[in-house]
Amino acid sequence: MNRDLLADFLRSRRARLTPREAGLPSGERRRTPGLRRQEVAQLAGMSVDYYIRLEQARGPHPSRQVLNALSRALMLSQDERAHLFHLAGQALEQPGGTGRRRGDVPEGILHLVASLEEVPAYVLDAKYDVLAWNPLAGVVLQNLDEQSPQEQNAIRWVFSSPDIAERLGDQETSRFARAAVADLRAAAGRYPGDPGIQALVAEMLALSPEFAELWDRHEVEVRRDQRKVIHHPVVGDIHMTCQVLPVPDRDDLRLVIYTTEPGSPSHRAMRELRRLVLSS
Repeated sequence: MNRDLLADFLRSRRARLTPREAGLPSGERRRTPGLRRQEVAQLAGMSVDYYIRLEQARGPHPSRQVLNALSRALMLSQDERAHLFHLAGQALEQPGGTGRRRGDVPEGILHLVASLEEVPAYVLDAKYDVLAWNPLAGVVLQNLDEQSPQEQNAIRWVFSSPDIAERLGDQETSRFARAAVADLRAAAGRYPGDPGIQALVAEMLALSPEFAELWDRHEVEVRRDQRKVIHHPVVGDIHMTCQVLPVPDRDDLRLVIYTTEPGSPSHRAMRELRRLVLSS
């Protein structure tokens, strides 16, 4: 159980929830946004003193019943509820997951990535290291083959960029940055004490004010399928669907595949990019 992180998360979720959203009367003017501690305790059916101790990182180990009550009171999403349980040392069972933390990629997944010749495909671990990729993904993801293992990390690509403040004005970059940080925080809850995740977070907090600002929001959301646009200097913009697939029996790994609508300009652009890759 990480009492400090649990306390931070509870305070951040309480601050974002309005009385109206929680079904409470607004009453007199409030000095700070969000619910009061006594209101959260009332909604969760627990004593105010117990809840205050949780927010002050000095409370007892909360039971699953207490965590479920807090999830309902704070109107947490499914991902946020799982994060709350992880922080409290009450990890939820994940279908198909084993809780293992290894950097290797199963041989069958490597064969699958290599066989996907017409779409970019790569394997991502919990801290956003790209562990394996096919030739198209190597081109789309900034010439992966030419980068060191330290550089082959999607979060470093975004937040270590010298023009990050300007790039976050771009809707595509901003959406990815926010989603990646929320997903990384969820991973930090699933794997408490993981040295790789802790080191990456510490590095980014020291180097990037933009990362620090997003990290302090305590947003939690596991990465799933999403639309995105790849800006390529030769074939132009490619509109894609980013499919994020869990690797069976490896809850720390995900297979990411970029697909385009058949017959669309983006599909033709991707075929042209593949032709350029094969001819190089």
